[in-house]
Amino acid sequence: MRLTFCLTAAVALCAASTQADAKGTAHKSAAFRLHETTWTFVDKKGTKVRESIDADGNYIANSADGKKHIDHGTSVMKGKKACFTSAMDKEGEVCWTTSPVKIGHSMVTTNDKGRKLKVTRVAYVPMSMPK
Repeated sequence: MRLTFCLTAAVALCAASTQADAKGTAHKSAAFRLHETTWTFVDKKGTKVRESIDADGNYIANSADGKKHIDHGTSVMKGKKACFTSAMDKEGEVCWTTSPVKIGHSMVTTNDKGRKLKVTRVAYVPMSMPK
């Protein structure tokens, strides 16, 4: 279930970037937010997972086919890390490294325990738990 946290970390990869103006002065864009982003990844069991973070920072992770609920909880950005707390286990907060990622691109994120996960950012899709 913590694999979903990796996905969220990937979301954080979309962190703010800097751009130089015509005079060469760097301007930082608005801070990256996890809110309203969606990610895909493959969990430890080989299940393709889709995870979305809503406007309030709540996340839901389901199998990509939408038939199985994998995890849900809350997420926040702490500095350059995306941190997730599952409502389904007692592991507590798990934080993942982030870097800028555009829709359709992938990155490898690492959690505080050294676990790595490749995540891909996709267009945002609001999700609900399967019934």
